Amino acid sequence: MASDGAPESASGDGSVPPPPPPPEPDAPGLGEQVGATRDAAKRMIGAHVELARAEFGDIGDAIKRAAALIGVAIGAAIFAGLLVAIGTPLFLGEWIFGSIGWGILLGLLLMLAIAVAAAVKAVDTSSSWGIGRTFLAAAVIGIVVGVVLGLDLTNRAWTAVGDAVAANIDGSYRPLVVGAASLAIIAGVLGLIAGASRGGVGAGVAGLVGGAIAGALIGVLTAIATGPRVGAAIGVAVGLIVWVALMGTDVARHGVDTEELKHRFWPERTIEVTKETIEWARERMPLMRKS
Repeated sequence: MASDGAPESASGDGSVPPPPPPPEPDAPGLGEQVGATRDAAKRMIGAHVELARAEFGDIGDAIKRAAALIGVAIGAAIFAGLLVAIGTPLFLGEWIFGSIGWGILLGLLLMLAIAVAAAVKAVDTSSSWGIGRTFLAAAVIGIVVGVVLGLDLTNRAWTAVGDAVAANIDGSYRPLVVGAASLAIIAGVLGLIAGASRGGVGAGVAGLVGGAIAGALIGVLTAIATGPRVGAAIGVAVGLIVWVALMGTDVARHGVDTEELKHRFWPERTIEVTKETIEWARERMPLMRKS
């Protein structure tokens, strides 16, 4: 008997035997394995989705940043182009002709002439309208006007005429008065004759008034001592205006061949071939008669 209530030894040497091993857990069933596999797959897919979402978010931020920078670059390029397109005529007008106003006016006239030339070329089906020919004629006229006004030849001529026929008028504005009055009378008479011969009395009066106004303006322009810069600017402006007028006159004289334009921009061959194909198909595959 062991004293003090101690358990008796299972062996003779007094040692305590080890406790029995715990029972092994039961193997999971097929359903548990499938569920565990499904949960693991869900967690793996969720991890991949979260990774892709984070990565695409970073990519989206990078795209936004790149798009913003590209937009800034495009905007700067457009602004630079506009600055050059607008600033160049102003600079040339100030540098060559002594005024930014001439740069604006000549730039507008140049753009107008280019627009008219492009439109004329677009509707010129027979290549019979002379864009180059009219440009050369207008360039010659502009050069002549620029040289004459730049050398003050007309001012000197009107000064001489005024000294001869209107010596009583103040010499400071004598060429202006003589030039405006003389050309107003001459242009008014020519307008009266031209208007009356074409449209009667009413057209004659209109020709008289219009001719007188135009003649007076030309007289004022030719009587002013413009100097080389302003004379050259007027010559360029006159050349561009004459170019536009000559192109318009050429179009009015030749007319626009609407039939040729229709033939150029209408798919006639395709329509004819399609019609022939439909007729061919109808001949070989006739529709069944309704009973």
